[in-house]
Amino acid sequence: MRAAWSLPDLTGRTYLITGSNKGLGYFSAEHLVRAGAHVVMTGRSPNRLAAARAALRRRNPDAAPEQVETLLLDTSNLGSVRAAAASAKVRGSLDGLLLNAGIVHPPEKRETTGDGHEVVFATNVLGHFALAGELLTTLAAASGRMVWLGSMSTSMWQYDPVDPQLVEGYTAWRAYVQSKVATTALGLEADRRLRAAGVPVRSVIAHPGYSTSGRTPGISGVNEPTKLTRFADNLQAVITQSKEDGALPLVQALAGDGVEGGSFWGPRFVATGAPRAAKPSRVTRSPELGERLWTTAEDATGVRWPFAAAG
Repeated sequence: MRAAWSLPDLTGRTYLITGSNKGLGYFSAEHLVRAGAHVVMTGRSPNRLAAARAALRRRNPDAAPEQVETLLLDTSNLGSVRAAAASAKVRGSLDGLLLNAGIVHPPEKRETTGDGHEVVFATNVLGHFALAGELLTTLAAASGRMVWLGSMSTSMWQYDPVDPQLVEGYTAWRAYVQSKVATTALGLEADRRLRAAGVPVRSVIAHPGYSTSGRTPGISGVNEPTKLTRFADNLQAVITQSKEDGALPLVQALAGDGVEGGSFWGPRFVATGAPRAAKPSRVTRSPELGERLWTTAEDATGVRWPFAAAG
């Protein structure tokens, strides 16, 4: 697959990835570093971040030490988001922001964060909305991109998040799918607002298809699936791919050629394959939903995107 696809030379460009100590975020960092980019890896745990950075350096010995740095960031904690954004601003220019961090396996019972928000919505949606808003002027200075992480699940379960924080009727699966409906709808709404304000930032959405840890290279401290997980995931080999390959649509959307604002990227065969532009699910394309979620996110985070300053 990668023989037929590649990133352009990214030397001199800087990208920040949320949740990059494992999974899709880690492999996105690897792809970018191999293309010459400077990458800021973020995560909640300093030890896990250090292990991921060491693994990336070990697997890419030709990369310069200064190409990879780390930054503590917990997207479920708005205080952490504000602190990380302030730190990122003083570190220099930013060409792209990959909003990858998230809860893939939600708790069986509804939980809330210290800010009082449902934990899946807070982690997957609100923290990223706040981070993108805080870093908007920095991205605009470099005519950069922001990439929101969607999911193919939104085409199969088209939940309208009328209750985005699931105060009533919480289930783990609905919490996950609703969060992905919200990230996609917000990514599209961001594109509409950025264009209207004349801000030189592209808002793009990408999804990884069906990417599993059991089909992903084993890396100490980053990806260590059990034998049972590898066995189970390999039984689904026809419809699954590695997270290394699942990261390709994400980095294509973030740094690849021919990417327009408001576009939606995923694997060629939906679950697997090389990156290609696709069509987001019907529910996520609703401008009314995008406006409603935007207001919800503003009220929940207290962040108003500085469109005038960025434009």
